[in-house]
Amino acid sequence: MTVTQDLSIVSLIAQASVLVQLVMALLGGLSLVSWYWIFRKLFQIRSARAKTAEFERDFWSGGDLNALFQSANAARHHSGGMERIFEAGYREFTKLRAKSHDHDAIIEGARRAMRATYQREVDDLEAHLAFLASVGSVSPYIGLLGTVWGIMNAFRGLANMSSATLSHVAPGIAEALVATAIGLFAAIPAVVAYNRFAHDIDRISIRFESFMEEFSNILQRQLR
Repeated sequence: MTVTQDLSIVSLIAQASVLVQLVMALLGGLSLVSWYWIFRKLFQIRSARAKTAEFERDFWSGGDLNALFQSANAARHHSGGMERIFEAGYREFTKLRAKSHDHDAIIEGARRAMRATYQREVDDLEAHLAFLASVGSVSPYIGLLGTVWGIMNAFRGLANMSSATLSHVAPGIAEALVATAIGLFAAIPAVVAYNRFAHDIDRISIRFESFMEEFSNILQRQLR
């Protein structure tokens, strides 16, 4: 077997100690799960942006609010977050307007309904972002644990040798450093994805909040 074959990634993983292999397996599992959620959140946020833009075009086109509400209510399971916020606010508005003549109470009730739906929508968008943040912050340290343990084993093995050369030390250190490399491989995509998704969700939530304020003003004008 050549030196290159001995120091291949697969060989280093196979020859590593049990603890280092467990660390590598844990990091590999975390990386797979994080990539799964990265793709899920990517498609979810893209869909949320597209549906928000589509509803904004329909809303500001000057159509009838009742017709828009009926459309949103009929497609509730396929509508976007902003459409569900509109639906919740307009439903509460029509319900309170039929029961009360207090304009302030009607608008405040519609605002509360929209705010509750807004919180649910943002919570849904932010789901599993904490997992990506945890993978990004913890994976390098888990990899470092495997590296430290592997280097300790490598130097312990040298204690029984009368003379040690680089060829004796290199395989043990190399297999230990693979754990750090896998930890970074798991952490870097998770951190990048978390930062990107957090930024995108912030922008979507700002659009939701702006819509709630503008829609509240429209409802207020309808009561005059």
